[in-house]
Amino acid sequence: MGKLRSILVVTGRCEADPLLIAKAVRLARSLGMGLELFVCDAEQAYELKHAYDSRGVEKVRQDCIQRVKADYLRHKDLLGLDEVPFSVDASFESPLYESILRKVRRSRPALVIKAAGGGRPNHSAFDANDWQLMRTCPSRLVLVRGRHWSKKMRIAAAIDVSEEEETKSLADTILNIAKDLARATDADLDVAYAERAAPDESASRMRAQKLLALTREAGIAPDHVHILAGHPERELSAFAAARNYDLMVLGALTHRPCPVSLVGTLTSVLVEGLECDFVLVKPGSYPYRVRSETALAAAPA
Repeated sequence: MGKLRSILVVTGRCEADPLLIAKAVRLARSLGMGLELFVCDAEQAYELKHAYDSRGVEKVRQDCIQRVKADYLRHKDLLGLDEVPFSVDASFESPLYESILRKVRRSRPALVIKAAGGGRPNHSAFDANDWQLMRTCPSRLVLVRGRHWSKKMRIAAAIDVSEEEETKSLADTILNIAKDLARATDADLDVAYAERAAPDESASRMRAQKLLALTREAGIAPDHVHILAGHPERELSAFAAARNYDLMVLGALTHRPCPVSLVGTLTSVLVEGLECDFVLVKPGSYPYRVRSETALAAAPA
């Protein structure tokens, strides 16, 4: 995971938090990192931004940080927060995803972890903030659902082995991240690649050889490499469900010229079909200009 120091946990102060934090703690403990718990009250942002006396806004934010921190400290044994160093930050900005992006740019975390759907009762469905973060978050993004991870985790890396050099670079990155996670958590690791049936069998064999060479170089045994025939968005999600993976590491599986356009592409269909949590890895940099209007500049407590 490189030398980055922390995992940013986007908490919603809701029923999804205990499982979200438990997963973040497990990753942080395994990777030797700390946690940054980030609370953003986007609903209160408008009210505070238009407050008659803006001098009280910072006090409201500091009070929120102290209240949230005290709440987590009271329950740190239950949440597992006694096992890793953690800090708490709060912000009052809207929309939520832009506040998260600003926090990411300040903290430069190794991972950003968030409950899908904002932690609503049916929080396996993505909301608008999830889709925007999938498009724009510069750090690796982990979106989690309501399933508990197995004691012995099962991790899959979904890669593409097309001819483009950028795709090969992305496949290398996905494999390295998946290997680091599997090694740190003592998880089983599989690699999966799916392609539509092609009339050119020689090209298909060439891609299979490339996949095996890539995984052999990464130290992954052939019996942990799976080649699936069919539409990747369908085959990979069905494969993941059948093998009961806890976490899938995947890239922006789009063949459009601009990789920023994830919504409506292969990636969006795939992640909607997945039942497990996933880590989204993007090729290169995904520049995104966050609006300059800031309700409040947040600073770590």
